[in-house]
Amino acid sequence: MSKRENHGAMDRRTFLKYSGMLGVGVAFGGLLPVSECVAFDRSLYKVTRSRLAMGSFVTITVMHSSQAKADDAIGKAFEEMDRVSRPMDRYNSASAVGTLNHDGQLVDIPREVADVVARSLHFHKVSGGAFDVTVKPVIDLYKEHFAAYGTAPSDEKVAKMVDLVDAGLIQFDGKSIRFAKEGMGITLDGIAVGYVVDCGAEVLRRMGVKHGLINASGDIRAIGGKDSTTPWRVAVQNPDKEGPYLDAIAMVDGAIATSGNYEIYFDKEKLYHHIVNPDTGRSPRQCGSVTVLAENSMDADALSTTVFVLEPDAGKQFIENMPKTECLILTSAKEKIASSGWPSA
Repeated sequence: MSKRENHGAMDRRTFLKYSGMLGVGVAFGGLLPVSECVAFDRSLYKVTRSRLAMGSFVTITVMHSSQAKADDAIGKAFEEMDRVSRPMDRYNSASAVGTLNHDGQLVDIPREVADVVARSLHFHKVSGGAFDVTVKPVIDLYKEHFAAYGTAPSDEKVAKMVDLVDAGLIQFDGKSIRFAKEGMGITLDGIAVGYVVDCGAEVLRRMGVKHGLINASGDIRAIGGKDSTTPWRVAVQNPDKEGPYLDAIAMVDGAIATSGNYEIYFDKEKLYHHIVNPDTGRSPRQCGSVTVLAENSMDADALSTTVFVLEPDAGKQFIENMPKTECLILTSAKEKIASSGWPSA
């Protein structure tokens, strides 16, 4: 479920550069601006700031009567997002997750990591194992094998790594965590970005922002609407980035996230990508993209991956049974399947 590995040795920042710095999966307003402040109407300024965070571009837009207060709120939100993301960076051997993956155990877990692990285990349970943060050994196998040989690993090699995948083997009490098998590892990339976005949104709210939008390369969190009467309009990007958007929705509060085989992949045909079925160790092939609308970004992030793994029919039914949650699925055959309450604008 990692959102940071990709084809060959290309890292996520390079991938975003080559893809035109567009929000992956979900986009609003085209290219991401670095900085913008314009008068939206007589009472509000639209203040937008973008910068690299969590290995990708993050854009925060705030509608406020004071440009200075909007700038201050955005700056504080970025600081909080940087802070909470650090312990979950598995590429940093000194981070909490990096230490856990190396040692197989960790005590005195940072609250942020504990929050994300707890929610990850919840989704693992309710999805029947479809969402599983212990897929790291499989993801690493694909990345290393394609980099070394340009081909997919054998069934035998995949099966060996799949034996290490089972979030049910995580021993977690809220303060400490331990893997039951040597060689296990976790990647929180399929849920942590959403959590970080939610933390940024909470800072904006605490600082009095009533109208704001955070876009973390497709993980989008809305605070209110553009103003008291106008919703945000969010477009769901076509996976091949050609032609019209798949759909557009009006948002007032809430979150939306997309998972797709086009995001980060290991082969040109995109048959092997960053989303894998925990049971088989292979990438699901019936979906092209899955977009989930939920109350918060962490849930939308995790659920979009979950539905992708479950595949269209089971994934849609899963979302139908989730309160205040909707989905839009694009199948590999280019068929659009929406849950009963999907709110097309």
